[in-house]
Amino acid sequence: MQPGLRRIAPGVAQLTPAGPCSRHLREKMAVLACFADQALVCAPAFDASPALRAIAREVEPVESAPFRFDGPGDCHAPGLGWALDRHRPQGQGDPGIGALLGALPLDRRSAALLCLAFEEDFAVIDGDSASIPWLAVCLPSRWAPEEKVGRHFAEVHAPVADSAMLTAASAQLARLVTGSDRWERFVWTISADPRLHQHPARCDARWPENADAAELAALASFRHEHQTFIPTGLGRQAVFTIRVFSEPLASAVRTRDAAVRLHEALASMTPAVVAYRGLAPARDRLLDWLGQRMQDLPAVAA
Repeated sequence: MQPGLRRIAPGVAQLTPAGPCSRHLREKMAVLACFADQALVCAPAFDASPALRAIAREVEPVESAPFRFDGPGDCHAPGLGWALDRHRPQGQGDPGIGALLGALPLDRRSAALLCLAFEEDFAVIDGDSASIPWLAVCLPSRWAPEEKVGRHFAEVHAPVADSAMLTAASAQLARLVTGSDRWERFVWTISADPRLHQHPARCDARWPENADAAELAALASFRHEHQTFIPTGLGRQAVFTIRVFSEPLASAVRTRDAAVRLHEALASMTPAVVAYRGLAPARDRLLDWLGQRMQDLPAVAA
């Protein structure tokens, strides 16, 4: 497992507004209604205001900016029809959003509105301490945000398979991504759970033992993430953004080339990576399915 970072060209958008009926919004609302204490976490005395301001600056040039931040407890999500005025929910949008915000503790409401306004989840990375003092993550990929807050980069990545190089360079990596440049990376897996929200306490990622290759593939989802880093302008500090996608595996593998590339990637995984991604019970059958897909599919999608 390596960083796989590449620079983002100037002017490229790093944030995606959540539509009123979007899948991301629906799943985030369900998480915040029941598990906000696991999704919205902060180290003691940490001030997330510079991070929220940096996110708001990112979308200022956009007409009808999806998020504005005027200070702690004062922020707006015009696309959702809701705002916080001194922490009090104000708006005429979906009543469920207003009720959800009103039920949260005051110190979590701004982070909650931020999460709902975008498809991305967010975390703050401090480059000086190489730690993560704040997270607003509703849609994790089989990791628990409440267990990562305040911890060093090396501790956070220690469970990741084949991560020795990543862990050893964690302090340098934290300083790199919290500098003035912007970075992005892409990660993927194949999952037995199609949901965006995959907290390990609630993720049902068990592969059926008796399904053949075709049956297993029909149940599988291709899960991928676009991760970026936004400097906050406050010393060595950056906002880490995570945008999760999940689609049926058959929809993701629509051409022979896609089947070949995924087959090669899956076949080349070390046993440690296969186990870490929960693919050990399924890899051989997925490889069989991909092999058949390589024979059946055209080189280019119709």
